[in-house]
Amino acid sequence: MMELIDTRGGSKMLKIGLMGCGKVAGYGHLPAIAKSAKLDVFAIYDPDEGRLCDMQRKFDVPFAYTDVDRFMQSGIDAVVITSPAPFHLQNVVDAARYGKPVLCEKPLAMDEAEAKEMIRLADEAGVALYTAFDYRFSPVSLQIKQLVQSGEIGEVRLLRLVYIWNLHGKYGTDELGRQILNQRREGRMEEGGPLVDCGVHQIDLARWWLGSEVTRYEGDGVWIDDSLYEAPDHMYVRLDHASGAKTMVEMSFSYGHTAKEPLAHFTYDLIGTEGIIRYDRREQVFEMRNSKGTTRFPFAGEKNFAGMYDAFADALQTGDPGMMPTARDGLMATWIARTATDEAIGKKRGETSE
Repeated sequence: MMELIDTRGGSKMLKIGLMGCGKVAGYGHLPAIAKSAKLDVFAIYDPDEGRLCDMQRKFDVPFAYTDVDRFMQSGIDAVVITSPAPFHLQNVVDAARYGKPVLCEKPLAMDEAEAKEMIRLADEAGVALYTAFDYRFSPVSLQIKQLVQSGEIGEVRLLRLVYIWNLHGKYGTDELGRQILNQRREGRMEEGGPLVDCGVHQIDLARWWLGSEVTRYEGDGVWIDDSLYEAPDHMYVRLDHASGAKTMVEMSFSYGHTAKEPLAHFTYDLIGTEGIIRYDRREQVFEMRNSKGTTRFPFAGEKNFAGMYDAFADALQTGDPGMMPTARDGLMATWIARTATDEAIGKKRGETSE
């Protein structure tokens, strides 16, 4: 449990330190923390001084560090990790060493072993470790959870969760305007591809909505850019749940990746014995169809950083995780996504060797 402290303007807030000043920190995490009535962006850390200074100016952060120890000793109450996935383990090592609770971006770790080590370190330090599955906090996701629990579509037998897009395209430009490979897309592919990077959200939602653990899964993939990356850039995974339900997740970073006018599809379909729930981001549709008729719900986006940080603040203050996704949730999603991707890679190698 943490006691709220007086900071700027006499308001009572918890001091947050953020590690990693990349894109997701700039568009998602820092704006949400800055608007929070319970949290204060007190310090940021990044080894890149230029990126660090840009973020400090943009969000008026009191302290910015390229030195980890000075960052941890700055007076922060908790750490938010938004660095690239390969750095998450070391970031948690440092936070645990200083006894700081952590909210870590997805994927929690590069693989199951890393995730288990992060959990062990947090447990030994006696600090909380949460996974930043902000999709859970969208009004859409919360409504779906309530509808499933109340049996509005009967027993849910099948979930189809799709996010196929181009991750901002195959190509970008450098400072001289020359065409180069899109660095963000390249980095995410090298870290494991679409299922590991984005699909962990859908895997987590399926487990959370159903309240039913995954007992078996099978992955397969397609290489659109087949000569560039080890991981497939278009992935499928089928999950079997203890309840008997099945989930199909489809993720892509190459859907229209070279198209002049690309499209993206982001959909949820939940099929039950008494009806369906349908969400389509492009069509801006969120509805339920059952024997009572069609119910259309207010449309909202799939993300909600602000809602996640409200829950994080409550968890820090009370010591009760409440709605926060746990490190085990992060472990399960990472393990499924990584091993399903490895399975797809193995299938390709087997086909090549025959």
